Amino acid sequence: MKFKISYFFNLLLIIILMSISNNCNSQSSSNINRKPAFAGQFYAANPDTLKRDLKNLFSQAVPNQCENTIAIISPHAGYVFSGKTAASAFNQIDKDKHYKNIFIITSSHRVSFDGASIYNAGNYTTPLGEVKVNTALANELIDKYSFFTYMEDADFQEHSIEVQLPFLQTVLDDSIQILPVIIAAQSLATIGKISNALKPYFNSENLFIISSDFSHYPKYDDAVRIDNSTVKVILNNNADTLIKKLNDNDRSLVKGLATSLCGWSSVITLLKLTENHKNITPKLIQINNSGDSDYGEKDRVVGYAAIAFTTDSQGIKSSNNEQKNIKNEFELTADEKKNLLNLVKKTLSNYIPNKKVDSLKKEDFSETLQEKLGVFVTLHKDNRLRGCIGRFNPNEPLYATVQEMAIAAATEDSRFKPVVASELNDIRIEISVLSPMKRISSPDEIVLGKHGIYIKKGNRSGTFLPQVATETAWDIEEFLGYCSRDKAGLGWDGWKDAELYVYSAFVFSE
Repeated sequence: MKFKISYFFNLLLIIILMSISNNCNSQSSSNINRKPAFAGQFYAANPDTLKRDLKNLFSQAVPNQCENTIAIISPHAGYVFSGKTAASAFNQIDKDKHYKNIFIITSSHRVSFDGASIYNAGNYTTPLGEVKVNTALANELIDKYSFFTYMEDADFQEHSIEVQLPFLQTVLDDSIQILPVIIAAQSLATIGKISNALKPYFNSENLFIISSDFSHYPKYDDAVRIDNSTVKVILNNNADTLIKKLNDNDRSLVKGLATSLCGWSSVITLLKLTENHKNITPKLIQINNSGDSDYGEKDRVVGYAAIAFTTDSQGIKSSNNEQKNIKNEFELTADEKKNLLNLVKKTLSNYIPNKKVDSLKKEDFSETLQEKLGVFVTLHKDNRLRGCIGRFNPNEPLYATVQEMAIAAATEDSRFKPVVASELNDIRIEISVLSPMKRISSPDEIVLGKHGIYIKKGNRSGTFLPQVATETAWDIEEFLGYCSRDKAGLGWDGWKDAELYVYSAFVFSE
């Protein structure tokens, strides 16, 4: 009882002091270390016991399998449930490397506001000692961005950063300094802003730790299925695909499923940093759930995964430069995109009811739209495909090919009945302008989400646009297999002795 009184007295004192020094945006005038709030609950409070527990967890964990690890996803449950998985994640860190900063990013379990809380008042402490917080950087970010603040309620009863620290203290020396970020935003727009704000620090000098568990409270078998499918999408390294997957999980009506990724906003933040880097590879280290532990039940479990994101030996380039290089492959202005979309809409509105094709004047289109480029026109209705036809090597300028493919997508796609006039108001238009095709010698040259594929053998051929891989969350083998079987008619493994080509697509829609 005395312990509880002393604890709550200290907590009250901290709250009072924080209020005096301004608990939101201003710099703290004195250091107030954050005391461990979950020692004795999620992990041992006694230092010797905690060291012994950690030694045992690391001895049972998956050993190092990675080089140049730049980020990990680690679970944050009680150590008896997720400790071995967390140790497996931390084993992928280079123990001999000195990281300039270690960003520990989590999603708030306590509060919701349109931003993120960064602790800027002092250091974190655990039973193993003090962990330095880079308060100068914390204050710099808070001063620079309106969506960063310090929110006391977000921090003091949040476990998901605290439980990572003893693992970090075990694998790295005392010189570490962290930047603890608790994302409370539910808005994808704000999460995107948070990711962009952290982008300058996402490089080989720093380490990013994402604290998240996976499925919450389904039965064991359901958790295994859901968590494996969610991890598979994360390994495809595309934020939009993960968002779609999480929405699908929510709609799956799996009994007991409260969430399939409690740190979803933090994982999305990471993927928005990694997805445009071709030399970053996510790797699954371990996956399990609380039902696999000696203390867990099978009828209501929580899922865990250890995932490492690694770079090649050259590290990563600037995200801004990488994005610039991607965009320079092909670009259209807003007016040019609008011009082509309007062309499709006008073409369909005249051709479908009247079978009339408008004549086009070259001078009405920019020089870019007069280039001879491949293009696909895709029609959607009620978020479902309604028609898609394209051409790789046209003999006509882009604008003329777009008009021709618009009519073909609406009337010649053998998978669908022709579009009728009553549907036109419900049709959504998507245009994919293609780069020249390049033959490849190995599937390793395919970058999912960036490359479309074209498979050719004899007089049979088939293609998938780049967005198909991200929309379906397929891996490379599935991308090739489905295209070979369903589009080229060569069977699932037919691509293995066929000609393989890749191309990029500049995709835009209404």
